[in-house]
Amino acid sequence: MKVNTLGDLKKTGYVSKTIKDELRDNLIMNIKAGETIFKGILGYEDTVIPDLERAILSRHNINLLGLRGQAKTRIARQMTELLDEWIPVIKGSELNEDPLAPVARYAKDLIEEMGDKTPIEWLHRSERYAEKLATPDVSVADLIGDVDPIKAANLKLSYADDRVIHFGIIPRSNRCIFVINELPDLQARIQVALFNILQEGDIQIRGFKVRIPLDVEFIFTANPEDYTNRGSIVTPLKDRIGSQILTHYPKTIALSAQITQQEARLSPEQRTSITIGNILKDLIEQIAFEARQSEYVDAKSGVSARLTISAYENLASTAERRMMLNNEERTIARIGDLWGVVPAINGKIELVYEGEQEGAAMVAQHLIGKAIRSYFVQFFPDPSKLKKKKTASPYQPILDWFAGNDALDLLLNADEFTYRKSLDSVDGLGKLVDTYMPKLTKTERHTAMEFVLHALAEHSQIGKSMLERSIQFKDLFGSMFTSKDIDLEEN
Repeated sequence: MKVNTLGDLKKTGYVSKTIKDELRDNLIMNIKAGETIFKGILGYEDTVIPDLERAILSRHNINLLGLRGQAKTRIARQMTELLDEWIPVIKGSELNEDPLAPVARYAKDLIEEMGDKTPIEWLHRSERYAEKLATPDVSVADLIGDVDPIKAANLKLSYADDRVIHFGIIPRSNRCIFVINELPDLQARIQVALFNILQEGDIQIRGFKVRIPLDVEFIFTANPEDYTNRGSIVTPLKDRIGSQILTHYPKTIALSAQITQQEARLSPEQRTSITIGNILKDLIEQIAFEARQSEYVDAKSGVSARLTISAYENLASTAERRMMLNNEERTIARIGDLWGVVPAINGKIELVYEGEQEGAAMVAQHLIGKAIRSYFVQFFPDPSKLKKKKTASPYQPILDWFAGNDALDLLLNADEFTYRKSLDSVDGLGKLVDTYMPKLTKTERHTAMEFVLHALAEHSQIGKSMLERSIQFKDLFGSMFTSKDIDLEEN
């Protein structure tokens, strides 16, 4: 049976329901059925999501408070999945009005005129979501509404007639989920305009006596940094928001890598032709963990999960470019490819004064080095501890090789054969990897060999120089004497 009129709707026995009751009832149904409600939101299963579910069960408006890149907006957008799939609205209504409970003049007049023949249409839950980024130029008229002089002129109405009102985005989001991102950026006087809507559910426009009881689920997002740097949420508004839920970054490398793999946008060709081993996947995540603890990076600003996603995409593209330059059909990502992710890191971190002095590119390279250093000791003996214990170093054959040879140049765009041959030439390198990382696949073995060289350089066991087209490894003491000779010649 097609339900196209108010009379048809009444015959179905349809019962009106507020949006908060919709969310609550559908959440209860999903929990009892054991269904995953927020799909693709990883790491929040025992923290954020239970708080969110409690807020929905309590019919609360919600403030998601957390640093950048913590999936706040994604959570808000997924809440539409808890709405009824279709709801009836009065056809032509700007406010998505319920045919059984009209709230504005247009709908009331139409029902009075047409009765059960009042036309209705159906609104899908995907259309019941609205979002506004809080910026300093947002006005009360944008959010709530204002008098429209053009409408008054066209309809030949007095400004005292409420039909001259132009509704803002919030009234037009009646019976919808409405999100305000970065709430502290909203001017205090604009925040005040939200008081009545949150507490009483109604709006007042330009002194009109009309009160329209709105039915909106509000979700706000905010960054803790904004409370001091750019603005704040005024206290009476915070008091009217039912639940404030704290979000956070992934707590483990494994979880962070899982998120990156889920979100990274690689082409089908990249996925089939480029192999990225677990060492590099974990190093990408380690860079973000190092950045969150770095003295060069503003911790209050946060380090978004978008850093690792963009870095992973750049890593794949760096390997892909090399593959095309060498006319190869397949390739394996290398440690040297990490220097291709520097542009992805540069724009994702806010630097403190010391970081600004160093420069974004230098800080990015420093973070990559720190990540290699930290990750290395999870598999291999810590070189600094070996010195203190005065025990035989498993790295000695490698150090002896560099002491007896000029240098090892790893070309950044070397073909696969040249790359492997260069690494195989270093005595003891392959044996060390086989000893401490015995479960590596053949494809990852040479990546691990290069990883050892970079890590030994970070632990000041050998020297490393970044050249335009290659990375050069050499004996640490030999490189120190060479640099001294250069300085003496210059002086």
